[in-house]
Amino acid sequence: MRGQPDTSESAEPGSVRLDLWLWSARFFKTRSLAKRGIEGGKIEVNGARANKPGKAVRVGDLLIAPRGSERWEIEILALAEIRGKASEAEALYRETHHSQSKRAERDAARAAAPFFSAPDARPDKRDRRLIKQLLDQLP
Repeated sequence: MRGQPDTSESAEPGSVRLDLWLWSARFFKTRSLAKRGIEGGKIEVNGARANKPGKAVRVGDLLIAPRGSERWEIEILALAEIRGKASEAEALYRETHHSQSKRAERDAARAAAPFFSAPDARPDKRDRRLIKQLLDQLP
């Protein structure tokens, strides 16, 4: 049936397919993106790279998964085969303290490094010509 995930490969009781869980926990927008992420080697389960989307995950497993531009270390707290609200998805996992501290360090470093610093003075005639040449080269 269209729209229903295929759970026939989840043979072990008390487990869920990895791609299904990542989709339902909202780490990926679609199950096919979760499948590509797993096959691309972006997901680790209990310290080993997961190569197959049908890998069974259980409560208590430790995952390293991408979320945006960062990699989260999480512990699975609950299993789900369907995608629910974001608040329900957050209840499926807990981020480790190590991962939280690493993200806080990166955020602090990112905030400390200025993205843009204002010039000391206004551009002079030569600078304006260089800026114009640069803008003329853009499509």
